[in-house]
Amino acid sequence: MSASRWYSNLTDFLEWVGDINTAVDEIFLPSILTRLQKKDEQDKQTQPEPVSEAEIIKYPVILPILPLRGVVVYPQTAVPLTIGQSRSIKLVDDVSSGDRLIGVVAARNPEIENPGPTDLYTTGTIAVVHRLFRAPDNTIRLLVQGLVRFRLVEFIQEEPYLKAKIELAAENVETGLEIDALARNARDQFEQIAEMSPSIPKELVASITTLEDPLQTIYTIANFQRIELQEAQQILEFDSTQEKLHKLVGVLVREVEVLQLGQKIQNQARSEIEKVQRDYFLREQLKAIQKELGEKDEQSVEVEEFHKKIETARMPEEAEKQAKRELERLSRMHTAAAEYGVIRTYLDWLVSLPWSLSTTDNLDLAHARKVLNQDHYGLEDVKERILEFLAIRKLRLERKDEEQIPSKDAIRRDREGVILCFIGPPGVGKTSLGQSIARAMERKFIRISLGGVRDEAEIRGHRRTYIGAMPGRVLQALRRTESRNPVFMLDEVDKLVFDYHGDPASALLEVLDPEQNVEFRDHYLEVAYDLSQVFFITTANTLETIPAPLLDRMEVIHLSGYTESEKVTIAKDYLIPRQVRENGLRPEEVKFTKPALRTIINLFTREAGVRNLERKIGSVCRKIGTRIAQGEKQAASVTPKVVKELLGHPIFLETEEINVRTSIPGVAPGLAWTPYGGDVLFIEATRMPGAKGFQLTGSLGNVMQESARAALSYVRSRAEALGLDTEFFEKTDIHMHIPGGAQPKDGPSAGVTMATALVSLISGRSVKKGVGMTGEITLRGQVLPVGGIKEKMLAAHRAGLKTVILPKRNELDLEDVPDEIKKNLKFIFAESVDDVLKSALEKKGSTIPKSAQNGDGNVESTAG
Repeated sequence: MSASRWYSNLTDFLEWVGDINTAVDEIFLPSILTRLQKKDEQDKQTQPEPVSEAEIIKYPVILPILPLRGVVVYPQTAVPLTIGQSRSIKLVDDVSSGDRLIGVVAARNPEIENPGPTDLYTTGTIAVVHRLFRAPDNTIRLLVQGLVRFRLVEFIQEEPYLKAKIELAAENVETGLEIDALARNARDQFEQIAEMSPSIPKELVASITTLEDPLQTIYTIANFQRIELQEAQQILEFDSTQEKLHKLVGVLVREVEVLQLGQKIQNQARSEIEKVQRDYFLREQLKAIQKELGEKDEQSVEVEEFHKKIETARMPEEAEKQAKRELERLSRMHTAAAEYGVIRTYLDWLVSLPWSLSTTDNLDLAHARKVLNQDHYGLEDVKERILEFLAIRKLRLERKDEEQIPSKDAIRRDREGVILCFIGPPGVGKTSLGQSIARAMERKFIRISLGGVRDEAEIRGHRRTYIGAMPGRVLQALRRTESRNPVFMLDEVDKLVFDYHGDPASALLEVLDPEQNVEFRDHYLEVAYDLSQVFFITTANTLETIPAPLLDRMEVIHLSGYTESEKVTIAKDYLIPRQVRENGLRPEEVKFTKPALRTIINLFTREAGVRNLERKIGSVCRKIGTRIAQGEKQAASVTPKVVKELLGHPIFLETEEINVRTSIPGVAPGLAWTPYGGDVLFIEATRMPGAKGFQLTGSLGNVMQESARAALSYVRSRAEALGLDTEFFEKTDIHMHIPGGAQPKDGPSAGVTMATALVSLISGRSVKKGVGMTGEITLRGQVLPVGGIKEKMLAAHRAGLKTVILPKRNELDLEDVPDEIKKNLKFIFAESVDDVLKSALEKKGSTIPKSAQNGDGNVESTAG
């Protein structure tokens, strides 16, 4: 580049560097500028043949190397540097007394404190140290001027500072229209950047726009433009001017896009702020105008409206004081304040809750009985409990004004609410029964599901300090119903989750405790709300997963499964009419016979409830509807044959097949209770050569495994009395298995069944046809009572069993079993295992089916 252009650029740069000593400026700057001006005049007069700078100046082959961190020095540019490391200060001190030439090379990683030879790039710039200033903080500030590029050949010294052998790297300066266009584009892009960046002086932009040399344009712009270290080094390393320009233009274009996007974001933010300020100004003007006209502003109207709602809500004293206190705060607060919306939402919740709104109960017992019978078949225990509640409530209301002896108990108040817990298998009508109760009492009905709820805030709400806080689901539901005495169903209470998130069951204690729910305090409201008028109903499939403190606060009502005749009646009166309507059929187009319904019940569903029964009926209706739509049929009578044709092969076994399984010695049917109703469980035992081995399989729990070991110990201790071979156990291993291994099983009630299966296996006597049993045993052979008798009897009846062996002490539990079941079953009550074996096993010498014999006519030991 010419000396005049460099002089102009250097003058602007030196004026920009303001912290250089003024005295040095007055001595150094005039002399160097005078020399440059003379050189420029000589160049214009002589106009010599163009030669490279390397040919004019003889650069040394070995140079001291100054590592740079995060900066690249280009030829034809002046750069201020600050050094503080001892080796760098030593280097500058040595070269300042000589030719002042150094090699500046950028480090690959700017984070390295002392870059070594392997940490530096291989291309750098020879620079001359023009100015030197020692600061009070023991650092040196110097101004270096880049001259030419070089490449490192090898390092010959590392202490006290780096020295290396170098070779000059010549620039490949192309010419032509493309180079001129790229250089102009680079200048235009830099000018755009300068317009969007106030920190770039206008004089610098003016000096760059006058540059004509493409190489000088590249290095000058790259020196002043913010560029990533890797990209800046690439610009230095490229030999071709065209490659340098392409790289530089790409960097500048990206920078322009970033700055334009930043300006767009800034303008949007500024416009939003201006809009808020404008709105505030207009609101203040509107307030002033309304004040002059005697009108009320929007905030005053809102405060007055809240005041009226508080008066009409008829809140308790505590809630009313809290509401008026918050309203007073709201009236003194500006509408633009952040807390204004929080207080407004809080007041909206307070005034919208049904503090005094309630429905009047229909206490007509005949009407309630009619509605309950109309909606549900059976379930007499639940219906009686609801009628009792209505009768007592009616008496209390009728005798409220009569003279009564006042209660002297200052602690225990009179309780009014009811908290019931319906326990039963799926599909028996727990949820729909709650709706029927609400209809019978003419109350509103609300239901929330607790399945999977794991946070107590779902019950009690969040405190107002949280963003987006709101009351719990209990108060939310009451707000939706607009009544303080609805029938409130909490479904699936046995499926609450207890983990590190919280314990919602503990939060429910306050809701479902008649002694506490008169003052239920939600975290959001922070005032007491009376839940004593709410008729709470919870539902569950099992009691085991409900925490004991929560269970203690509820009145538990067990809903057992339906009998076959009950299912037939329910299907006729409820399920079939609904499925006919839902599938677009007319009542005369499909007729279900009772044998067809029994076929579906026994062979395709066999459940405690009627949910799957309705699905199968719906499937039959859809298939008949499809045939009618296709014109194949006009009407159909559903018989057992039609059921099997439409639904396919039966899912469950016939009773005869159960008898075949139990005809093999070592197999005994037991009765089990599950959360989904009763079930028939087969206990299978087999033997093999061994020595006293005993193996249990079938996904058994600890209690059931202990029952099996107790049964084995009893049989071994009584082997001689039972007529068994006493040497059997010395040379035999026993394997006991309960089919259905994917289903976990536990409990003590299979003890008598296991003992029967073992005696059957060892003696070769099979279990009598149609016999089932249940009961816990002791090591002394006593039969202890078990639970779930009603569900087990229903399961025995569904499976087609004829005789059931029960513990003697469970005889009274048969009062809960429907008469229909008791008529079809024979009950044998046992006090000891000997009684069980006497009633359950075939007599010695009885004929054994051929399927249970081996080829020699002997009893096969394998249990099916």
